Amino acid sequence: MDYGIYRYDEPYAQPVRRRINYFAWTVVILLLTGFAFAAWLGSFYIFSQPERPDSYRILQKLHKIEPPKRFELTAAPAGEFLSAKQLYDRYNAMGSAELTNTNAELVRNYIRNFQQVRGLVPYVVGRYVIMEARELSSSDLFTSGMVALTGSIENPELLMEHLYPAEPQTVSLIKQTLSTGLELKLDRAHDLSVVIHVERFPDGRIMLTSVPLLYGTYTVMRGTGTFSLEPPLALNLEAGWPLFREQARLRGEMHYAQFRQGTPRAEAPAEVAIPGLAPGGSPPPPQNQLVRVEPAKAVETPAMVNIPPKKGKPGAKATPIPKGKLAKNKPTPQPSASATPFVVAEKSATAPPAPSPIVQASPPPAPAKTPLPAPPAAAQSAPQIALAQAVQTPVRAQPAQPGAPDVATLASTTGGGSWKTFPPGKMPIGRLIATGDLKEIADRGTAGERIYLKGQFVVNFSDANRAVLRPRGKLTDSVLHFGAAPTRIIVEFPSGYTPPQPGSTVNRDEARPLEITEVRKQEDGQLNVFAREIMQ
Repeated sequence: MDYGIYRYDEPYAQPVRRRINYFAWTVVILLLTGFAFAAWLGSFYIFSQPERPDSYRILQKLHKIEPPKRFELTAAPAGEFLSAKQLYDRYNAMGSAELTNTNAELVRNYIRNFQQVRGLVPYVVGRYVIMEARELSSSDLFTSGMVALTGSIENPELLMEHLYPAEPQTVSLIKQTLSTGLELKLDRAHDLSVVIHVERFPDGRIMLTSVPLLYGTYTVMRGTGTFSLEPPLALNLEAGWPLFREQARLRGEMHYAQFRQGTPRAEAPAEVAIPGLAPGGSPPPPQNQLVRVEPAKAVETPAMVNIPPKKGKPGAKATPIPKGKLAKNKPTPQPSASATPFVVAEKSATAPPAPSPIVQASPPPAPAKTPLPAPPAAAQSAPQIALAQAVQTPVRAQPAQPGAPDVATLASTTGGGSWKTFPPGKMPIGRLIATGDLKEIADRGTAGERIYLKGQFVVNFSDANRAVLRPRGKLTDSVLHFGAAPTRIIVEFPSGYTPPQPGSTVNRDEARPLEITEVRKQEDGQLNVFAREIMQ
């Protein structure tokens, strides 16, 4: 048989083995490892240094960075308020390398909306005068708004460029307001102008760049117009610092010097020298000043509350004791014989213009057994009974005044309320809770009962009449409750009280709790607790 005619493949033939190139695979693995290592270093470089222009641009394209946001006065980052002398002494003592690192950290904190801040944020306070103001353009670091070159009145060696970010349609009004010679007063109770850059000149002077975190509304004391600021949508970091270049700064200083020469100086009143008493060194009041204002919210007038008498047997049921732990071991007040509210006349040194009715939140004490004479029919509008007994937690119902126009006025952010305070352990009866029960209060509300808060808190921020506290938790609690919503307690203090200093610890127990007025829950789950100090 001729095998050449019927050819076939041998099924049991062994395949030919190819030689593996281990050197090529080693090179590929090393290249992949180097690429992974470079990607890790690049991501660390980009995310840890967003103040660099290239890093900021990449983070914007990846949508990994948020635009600067507006802060509230009670929710601002914890910081320290520094005068002109303190600012100059701090930054003038730094070396070149330390000042460069400080500038990078200041800009980084602002870009991150102060989410990862080490230490306290520097805020500017004091009096400054505007030398020159110019409009911002797309070639500047802040692309819309105005920037003013100012000089410190307390320390001439300190300059500051104060930013006014705003929408393009508001720039014309700001340009009319920021005139040369206008005084700018930064107060810790009104303004939060944070330092974001520091520049040191060869002659030893320091120039700061600051921006107001509140982005509020400003007006002039002797003017009628107001303008509002808006946070910038993005930053042009490639433009660089400062916003007033050397030529523009020298031109502004020269313009201000010519302005001072042409402006006649007001003669100071002659002071009479008194033996043994040093003359006062307080500066005269400014002729005109730029201040921040805030529109006051309209107060809704509560309607008159009429409680009709209950039908059936005389008498009312006793007020049930609220659930929870009582902050004070006080007996329940006895119900009155009638459910009709009484009108209580308050004591006053001068005769009041008109009696103000008070609607009681709880039944008043039982009246005397002696029946009271019925009032005449012609005097039905006058108060029927004047009781000298104390009323627990009265709720005022002011009569509505028809015809009064509801006009919004401009009010300052400072103030301080006045309410009744109690000795330790002598406050009215109420429910005592801890910080772990705040979520329940946020879901269902206070339900018209008194709620007191106890616990250990850390002060993050404080101003004239308020403080922002945060619960102080243990390390184990933070680990076990990882990712839990943060809690912020905003405490109002009466007039004359001194709030605790930032960084201090506040302990409140059953004898000295805080009274909760409202609990709000944000979209991200954070609880904002509004409370007030009621202890003496």
